[in-house]
Amino acid sequence: MQSHGPTLIDPASIAFQTVLDRLAPTDATVLIVGETGTGKEVVARYLHHHSPRRQQPFLAVNCGALTESLAESELFGHEKGAFTGARDRHQGWFEAAEGGTLLLDEIGELSLPLQVKLLRVLQEREVTRVGSHRAVKVNVRVIAATHVDLAQAIRERRFREDLYYRLNVAAVTLPPLRQRREDIPLLAEHFLRLYARRLGRPQLQLSDETLLTLMEYPWPGNIRELENTLHNAVLLSKEPIITPRQLRLGPLGADSLPVGEEALDEFMRQQLQKGDEQVYQRVIDALVRNAFELSGGNQLQTATLLGVSRNTLRTQLGHLGLIKPRRSVAVNGKRGGTPLASHERELRIGYQKFGNLGILKARQLLESDFSNRGISVLWSEFPAGPQLLHALSNGEIDFGTTGEVPPLFAQANDNRMLYVAWEPAAPQSVALVVANESPIETIGDLRGKRIAVNKGSNVHYLLVQVLDEAGLTLDDVRVVYSPPKYPLTPSDHHAVDAWMMWDPLLSDAERGGQLRVIANGSGRVNNHQFYLAHRDFAAHSADLLHHVMSALEQTGRYIDSHRLEAAALLSAELGMATDSLTHALARRSHQAQRMDLGIIRDQQAIADRFYALGLIPRAIKVRDAVWTE
Repeated sequence: MQSHGPTLIDPASIAFQTVLDRLAPTDATVLIVGETGTGKEVVARYLHHHSPRRQQPFLAVNCGALTESLAESELFGHEKGAFTGARDRHQGWFEAAEGGTLLLDEIGELSLPLQVKLLRVLQEREVTRVGSHRAVKVNVRVIAATHVDLAQAIRERRFREDLYYRLNVAAVTLPPLRQRREDIPLLAEHFLRLYARRLGRPQLQLSDETLLTLMEYPWPGNIRELENTLHNAVLLSKEPIITPRQLRLGPLGADSLPVGEEALDEFMRQQLQKGDEQVYQRVIDALVRNAFELSGGNQLQTATLLGVSRNTLRTQLGHLGLIKPRRSVAVNGKRGGTPLASHERELRIGYQKFGNLGILKARQLLESDFSNRGISVLWSEFPAGPQLLHALSNGEIDFGTTGEVPPLFAQANDNRMLYVAWEPAAPQSVALVVANESPIETIGDLRGKRIAVNKGSNVHYLLVQVLDEAGLTLDDVRVVYSPPKYPLTPSDHHAVDAWMMWDPLLSDAERGGQLRVIANGSGRVNNHQFYLAHRDFAAHSADLLHHVMSALEQTGRYIDSHRLEAAALLSAELGMATDSLTHALARRSHQAQRMDLGIIRDQQAIADRFYALGLIPRAIKVRDAVWTE
């Protein structure tokens, strides 16, 4: 189904692809329905790349990840001054996809008020930005995707019937992998070659017994589960032949637990006939508990596996007692006025897999140190600094690390954070990159080009500096706000002209040879790394902060003296080649240091520049946000 993927042979897949080939050249709105992991976004990209719009952007937005307060602005845009913090006009997803295709993934997660606005956009083919009364015409093909039963959602008054019929102009249902078993060997070989090549092990092969095991497994997580299984097998295998043991599949063999729809219906019917009034909650609890265990306690991965929002997941986890219910942050050893017993203490760390905290988590040093002190260490993974700072602001974590720019955005929005420590600069670990065949050769060639950047990240500041160097401003380019990723798909190359990247993806991209660096941070930005804590946590848990800093200093020494070992640990976590990670680790010193006057001045200079450019809503004083204990 993908241009670089396997040729499918299963009759169900061939029939399905025939439908897609008929729909692709049209402008019809398509509703894609399928279980989690069946490849709904892959199908949407296939429709786009085989349509007359293939040279225009393909953008995908996860409706379940949009916060209620900002969803309308994200989808339809806003005007300057539309709300607090709206310093500039912002282009929404519909305008950003002009001329191309917009995938509205998890459409069933949209609130009812937004469903009304979306219906009007689909009917009138125009959007009205928040804070404006002027409609803007848009030429966008809309594809919607969902894993839930929208008909049932309509009956429960969670989804508008008129919107359903507007989206359901052409509906395609993705067959689950268990119904297209003849494709399993082809898909498995495809994923094996993909990850073996990325990890420098092209000689790997699947044994006949392994292929049989793959064919017999029911794949409740569908293609995504198959891909993850082969990825892990490549990481775990030390021999050239991958055996069933390396697959690490659960006990869901075809002979042990039938998972077809008929069997599942029969099981549910039996439970209902028992007259147990709690059957609904027991089923939900079992789903959440098992997904949480399979994801190793990672909330973001669990939410993705279940196809629900993180807020919904946290409610269920709190109900099960797997996490503590949300509560007011502890102050002076109390939460909500109740003293905390020593065994109730916890340290909630937000981290990105690359860097000191990723290594610290992999080595389990804190857990070992705290095991006899009644202190729980809870880890939450974040894709980038802005998301981590948002969680810190909302009291979801106590401590975390990010680059030099996200804390400035956070302070300007009244985030109650404190700088605890910093790591030396690594300017070569951030860069602006383009495709090898791109006509862009110099910074000046960026005028009018589309540049992907994660808003409020380190590379946001690098972009400002790069443009200034060529006498350009942010108004001279078209900024597309999206988190970085690598490898890039054909759609990514159609959507934008250049990407702002940072390590370890940057090192991996440089090794891949398909992208080239136009400008890195050398002489433009420092790219320091900062460790941050919530103010209230720092006030009542200074002892934990001191202990964490000692562990980080020890970890930094370990990374700098055992770089290959550290890279191997990260390789297992990130699924990236060890030499890419070794190169990324070598670009910086990992020695965490306490805050000093010089680093405070550097941060203040960036803050003043961002305020002057109108990128943050108010002036800030960095020194007021430094932990002084």
